[in-house]
Amino acid sequence: MKKLKIGLFSCLLLSLVAFYPAYAAEGGLLDGVLANTGIEVSGDLAFNSLYMWRGIMLDGDAVVQPGFYVTSPESKLGRIKVGIWFNHDLQNKDTLKSSEVDYLFDYTYSFSSVDLSTGFTYYDFPDAEPDGSPRGFSREVYGGITFTKLPLSPAFYYYYDFGRKVDGGGEGSYAVLNLSHSIPFTVSKYALSLDFSGHVGVNNKQYYSGKGGDAALGVGVTIPLLKNLTCKPNINYSMPWGNISDKNNGNQKNRLYGGVYLSYVF
Repeated sequence: MKKLKIGLFSCLLLSLVAFYPAYAAEGGLLDGVLANTGIEVSGDLAFNSLYMWRGIMLDGDAVVQPGFYVTSPESKLGRIKVGIWFNHDLQNKDTLKSSEVDYLFDYTYSFSSVDLSTGFTYYDFPDAEPDGSPRGFSREVYGGITFTKLPLSPAFYYYYDFGRKVDGGGEGSYAVLNLSHSIPFTVSKYALSLDFSGHVGVNNKQYYSGKGGDAALGVGVTIPLLKNLTCKPNINYSMPWGNISDKNNGNQKNRLYGGVYLSYVF
């Protein structure tokens, strides 16, 4: 119960911090502090019918997932982004516990048609108790390339998790190709977009033995609510294969799920 209260309080606090400007007058304190710095502060808040991650269902309950990020100005040296992201389940229909706090660091350098990125994520799993430890954790580094001017904006990323399995870590790698495309349209003078996304990923022993992977497709509609606040209801279909779907290993299966994603940029 104590962990539940802490998790809910954290989610609520982060959501209020992230979306406070939506209720404040334009030109507020934060807006004035950031006006001449070029620093971008943003927040997002997702509600999903379940928690899917790289073809793996981490929680069959509905979840809330707030995040808060700070990005440096674009410069000839590139840009840096730091953030924190939470997952917390809203139900207790299954035995899975998915409380999670991720601490994020990303460095991106942009060329005329290509973005190169590298970064680090520290995963904190408050509910995990690997080998009797009070909590689980893991650490992951990654590198990626995004072709910003090609059709479907293809992006290839490679993630290496060097957290030990005895500590709750993945101790393996994941390579993924992401694709996306948006079609703008107008309804009653409101500029909306129909957004398609998809990915194919290969899992090499990350949280499982052997190799496998997943593919996923998603579609959503981005709806402007306020000047810098958007809402995107979405639906997704996930398809694991190989060791992820093996009933003697991952025992995952194809799943359809949906959610609502809110995003605000200060």
